[in-house]
Amino acid sequence: MANAPVRVRFCPSPTGNPHVGLVRTALFNWAFARHHQGTLVFRIEDTDAARDSEESYEQLLDSMRWLGLDWDEGPEVGGPHAPYRQSQRMDLYKDVAAKLLDAGHAYHCYCTTEELDARRDAARAAGKPSGYDGHCRDLSDAQKAAYEAEGRTSIVRFRMPDEAITFTDLVRGDITVQPENVPDYGIVRANGAPLYTLVNPVDDALMEITHVLRGEDLLSSTPRQIALYRALTELGIAKDTPAFGHLPYVMGEGNKKLSKRDPQASLNLYRERGFLPEGLLNYLSLLGWSIAEDRDIFGRDELVAAFDIADVNANPARFDLKKAEHINAEHLRMLDVKTFTEACGPWLKAPFAPWAPEAFDAEKFAEIAPHAQTRVTVLSDITANVDFLFLDEPVEDEASWTKAMKEGSDALLVTARAELLAAEWNAEALKAAVLTAGEKHGLKLGKAQAPVRVAVTGRTVGLPLFESLEILGREKTIARIDAALAKLAA
Repeated sequence: MANAPVRVRFCPSPTGNPHVGLVRTALFNWAFARHHQGTLVFRIEDTDAARDSEESYEQLLDSMRWLGLDWDEGPEVGGPHAPYRQSQRMDLYKDVAAKLLDAGHAYHCYCTTEELDARRDAARAAGKPSGYDGHCRDLSDAQKAAYEAEGRTSIVRFRMPDEAITFTDLVRGDITVQPENVPDYGIVRANGAPLYTLVNPVDDALMEITHVLRGEDLLSSTPRQIALYRALTELGIAKDTPAFGHLPYVMGEGNKKLSKRDPQASLNLYRERGFLPEGLLNYLSLLGWSIAEDRDIFGRDELVAAFDIADVNANPARFDLKKAEHINAEHLRMLDVKTFTEACGPWLKAPFAPWAPEAFDAEKFAEIAPHAQTRVTVLSDITANVDFLFLDEPVEDEASWTKAMKEGSDALLVTARAELLAAEWNAEALKAAVLTAGEKHGLKLGKAQAPVRVAVTGRTVGLPLFESLEILGREKTIARIDAALAKLAA
C-alpha cells in the first residue's frame, strides 16, 4: 500500500476508564494521519459483552473530543465503512469465516481443552514448541462425523503457512518469525462468536487501513495477522497487507509496564486535576518520540508538522509525572489571561471551591489571575491559591503556622500592622511597609513576610504576597493580622 492514501485506525475496547498509554496510541495515529493528510478511522472493538460497557463507550468518545483528537470516520461521524462498532458487524465476520473455511484457509478443530493441555505438556516435556500441534488440520469427513456423533463442538482455526514470515516493522525494522513459533490459531469460538484474531484484521481489510500503529504488546500477533491478510487478499476481501509499527511500552514505577491499575494511568485523573489537553498531549507525544533534542514544549500543529513514525524510539518510555506537570505548567503560561481565567472556572465553584458561591468576587479573581497563572501547575491548583480572597478566615494550616510563627513573631506583626496601616494600599508600598517592619526587628524581607503571609493567607507559600494583600484590601488584611495576634496571645 505504498502509494495509497494513508488510512490509520484507533480501535479501543470500551472497558473501564481510558488509559494514558491508550491515549498515546491514539495521538500517534492521529498525528500520523494529519501529517500525511490521511484518514483516521475511530473504531470500537466491543465484541466482549462481559467486559464492554456503554458507559465506557461514552467515556471514550468524550475523552477524544476533550483531547481534540478528531476522527474522519467512526461513531457520530459515519463513513463509507459503517458501522464502526464491531458488535454491529457480526454478519460480516460470519461471512468471512465461511469463505476462509471454503477456501481451505481455515478448518474445524474438535480438540477438547483436556486433550490440548495433555499434548502441550507432552511437547514441553520433550523440549518441543507447545503451541497447537495441527491435530485437526486434515481430518477426513468420516473423522469429523465421528467427533460430531460424540457430541463434540468445534472452533474454527486459521491454517498458518509452513514457511517463515518476514515483515518490516516501521519502528523496529525487519522481523522474521519461524513457522514453529506461530501455530494455527482460533478465529471463531465453538458458539460461533468471532474472536479478536479474526475481527480486527477483517475490519482493517474492509476499511482499507494502510498502516497499523499499535502497542508493542501486540507484536507477537502480527505474523498471524499477516498470514490472514494474505488469505483475505487472495479471496478479494483485502487489497493488500498494511504496514505495521509497534509503539514502545509506557513504563510506570519499578520498570513495570504502566497498567490500568496504576494510579497514574487513568486519563480521568489528569482531566480532573486540570491538565490542559494541549499540555497532556505534548507530554504524551514525548513517550517514545521527540521533536528535537533540545526542545520539549510545542503545540499540536507543530507535532503534526514534525511527526514521523520512523523517528519513534523502540525502547520503553517511562511515564514521569513531574515532567508532565512541568510541561502542562508551560502551556498554562502560554495562554492569554482571559483564556486562563475562563479555564479556571470549574475549580472556582462547587464541588472544588470551599467558599460559599456568593463569596466569590469575579473582579478580584480577574485581578489575581495574572499572578496565579505564573504559579500553578494544573488548573485545580487555583483553588488553594486564591481561597484566602473568598473565605471569611484563612485556611487553618497548623504546619504552616508552626513554621512561620517563631519567637518574636507577635512583636513583628504588631510593627507590620502599624506600617501597613500607614502605607498607601498598593503592592510596592505594602512591600516597603513589611520591609521596614522587618528592619526594625533585625529581619530581612523573607523572614519578615513569613508571619504576615501565614496570618493573612494561612499558608507559607502561595501567590506574590504584596499583590495578594493589595487585592484582599486593607480592612481584611488588618483584621487577619489582629486574629493572628489574638491566637499568639492565647
